[in-house]
Amino acid sequence: MNDLIDGRCGWCGTDELYVKYHDQEWGRLVKDDRRLFEFLVLESAQAGLSWIAILRKREGYRKAFHDFDVGLVARMTDEDVERLMQYNGIVRNRLKIKAAISNARHFLEVQKEFGSFYDYTLTFFPGGKVPEVNQVDRLSEIPTTSPIAEAMSKDMRRRGFKFFGPTICYAHLQATGFVNDHLVGCKCRWNK
Repeated sequence: MNDLIDGRCGWCGTDELYVKYHDQEWGRLVKDDRRLFEFLVLESAQAGLSWIAILRKREGYRKAFHDFDVGLVARMTDEDVERLMQYNGIVRNRLKIKAAISNARHFLEVQKEFGSFYDYTLTFFPGGKVPEVNQVDRLSEIPTTSPIAEAMSKDMRRRGFKFFGPTICYAHLQATGFVNDHLVGCKCRWNK
């Protein structure tokens, strides 16, 4: 895999959907809790799969999980789980579907305690300073986790979140712009 393709991080290759995601979303700071919940659900669904597979099912996830309205997802039932197990628009993994619902409930608890999930996430960054900008020249240098991701993941697991280990947590922080891991030569490195 090339480190840079057409002036952007080579991990997105030339797939139109992946390039659009890289250019317009990845690494841009997300402050909106609904979007943070969306990424939490999608990143959790990705565990053991490729990110492009999840991106291709993103619309299905929006339909399945009430356009990521955390309150509605938190009220989903076992009947909803059974219905979603038959729905081709998402990854039909019972544990991941149930985790999305229980994670919604924990997400609401975090919002109640901290005011927002965004504010909760900031507590893991010294002085609340984001983004954390890494100086990486090659794809092989992009970290897969960090002390911040490990601490956040540990706290989230303590709170009951599922499918959110340190690697998934780090991917979530990258996707939502709390960490900027665009390669130094990437044309999207400083896009806001």
